[in-house]
Amino acid sequence: MVSGPRVAENLVAAGRLVAEAVDQGAGAVALPEYFPLIGADDGARLAAREPLGQGPIQDWLAETASRYGLWLFAGSIPLLGRDPGRMLNSSLVFDPAGTCVARYDKIHLFAFDNGSERYDEAASIEAGQAPVALETPFGRVGLSICYDLRFPELYRHWGPVDLILVPAAFTEVTGRAHWEILLRARAIENQCYVLAVGQGGRHENGRLTHGNTMIIDPWGEILDRKAKGPGLVIAELDHERIAAVRRQLPALGHRTMGFPLEAPEGAS
Repeated sequence: MVSGPRVAENLVAAGRLVAEAVDQGAGAVALPEYFPLIGADDGARLAAREPLGQGPIQDWLAETASRYGLWLFAGSIPLLGRDPGRMLNSSLVFDPAGTCVARYDKIHLFAFDNGSERYDEAASIEAGQAPVALETPFGRVGLSICYDLRFPELYRHWGPVDLILVPAAFTEVTGRAHWEILLRARAIENQCYVLAVGQGGRHENGRLTHGNTMIIDPWGEILDRKAKGPGLVIAELDHERIAAVRRQLPALGHRTMGFPLEAPEGAS
């Protein structure tokens, strides 16, 4: 998506893309970070905050999931938190009945300043506290958002998963340098699929996001890609592919760091 400052218009745009994905056979759909709103400033997102369980964005998500009978992963939306002056950047998961079954609040908050472009998410966003992975009929899914991608310890925390979700609004500068490399690394080291859904293009407020939405398999192969502009990527989650990669290269079973190690002989 290339979301703008008007929530209602963004929901219509998202709805068209969800319908297109369903027409192509999708049973699970993920949306990008800030899919309902990328405005001129942080104040717009703060004004759009919703309490968990109520509000027009969450109503739309529940209705869309139930209408199509699909699993809907809401990239991120602004939620009310403890701090009245900030928001939570939260990813919600809706099952085919339209019930919200999981919530992940973004843990790692982006900061960047190259002299011409500056971001400080901590000024307006309250950091999440807990990693989240959930069981679904199509496998175990780990939730992350954008800047989380740079912190591999989050992905290891879950243990083995079948699918990692990375909704994002990566900047063009950082995305061009690091996005694909980090995504493929996360797929390879965790031997699972990665679905990375990016905002991609020039937004109404002038911001340029990297896009490059892609699906990556457990060997690091890119199965589908959308560089910029509205659209979708689609692929099948193949459990035999996951199992084959893990049989051939049982790296997940070879992990030692973070676990007690036997001291070398003679060490005290």
